[in-house]
Amino acid sequence: MVQYPYVVIAPGEANVNAIMLELGGYNEFYCVGKAVTNDDAVNLIIGLEPQLVILELPSKGKNHISLDLITELHRYISHLPYFIVMAESDSFAFKALKHGVSDYLLNPVPSIEMRKSLFRFKKSDIARHLINIQQHPVIEDDKESLQEILSQGEAQRSEVDIQICIKSYGDYQFIALKDILYLQADNNTTDFYLVNGKKFTAYKTLKHYENNLPPFFFRIHNSYIVNCIYISRINTGKQLCYLNNNEISVSFSKTFKDNIDTIIRQIAPEYL
Repeated sequence: MVQYPYVVIAPGEANVNAIMLELGGYNEFYCVGKAVTNDDAVNLIIGLEPQLVILELPSKGKNHISLDLITELHRYISHLPYFIVMAESDSFAFKALKHGVSDYLLNPVPSIEMRKSLFRFKKSDIARHLINIQQHPVIEDDKESLQEILSQGEAQRSEVDIQICIKSYGDYQFIALKDILYLQADNNTTDFYLVNGKKFTAYKTLKHYENNLPPFFFRIHNSYIVNCIYISRINTGKQLCYLNNNEISVSFSKTFKDNIDTIIRQIAPEYL
C-alpha cells in the first residue's frame, strides 16, 4: 500500500491532535511532524520536505500561524508541498490561492469534505510522484558518475531503479533497498547493514540518507535509521527497536519518539 506522509500545522496542540485524529481513519496517511508556530512550521517543512501539509489558520487575535509561512517557504524551496488549508471563514481563501494553496476548507470541516480533499490530493501530480518514488526508489550519491556508468552500458536502468548506489572512490556498490536492514552513523560516514549480514560503508552522513531515503526508512536515533519493513518488536520501556525477527536490536531516543509513534501507527494503529 502506498503511504502518504503529512505534516500538521495548527494554532495549538489540541487543534493538531484533532486533525491527526480525523486523519487517523485513513491508514495510508501518517503524520511525520507537527508545528504550532510559523517559524517551527517553516523549519519543519524545509527539514522533512513533506508532500502534504494540513494547515489550520487560527481565529482572530491569534496570529502565530498565518499564510506568511508560505511566503517564507518560497525563499527556500522551489516547489511547495500540497497545502490543505482549514479556516473558520472564507476571508483568506483568495489570498490562500494566490499563495499557491491547493485546497481550502471551512471549519468545522465535515468528514466527507476532508475525505474529498484527501482524494483530490491522491489524484495530484505530487501524489503520483510520491507513488513513483515508493515503487521505483533510487538514490544517487554521484549523479554524474552514475550517468556515466549508465551511458557505458555497465548497469541497466531497471536494476538501478530499485537500488541505492554507494560510491567509494572508483568503486560503485549497488544495494537493493529491500536488502537494507538499518544504517548507522560513524562520524562523517554511514555504515549500511544488510539482511544477509554484510556491511558497506558510504562516505556520506546519516543526515544525507535521512533526507533522501524513501518513507519506509525512519530515523530513530542520532546514530540509526531503520527499515521499518524488518521491525519485529518495539520496547518503549527499554527504548529498543528489534529487527529481523528480534535478531538485532538498536536504540531509539526521545528526540525521535514521534517517528516511533508513526511506525507503530502504521503497523498496528489499534494500539495507539
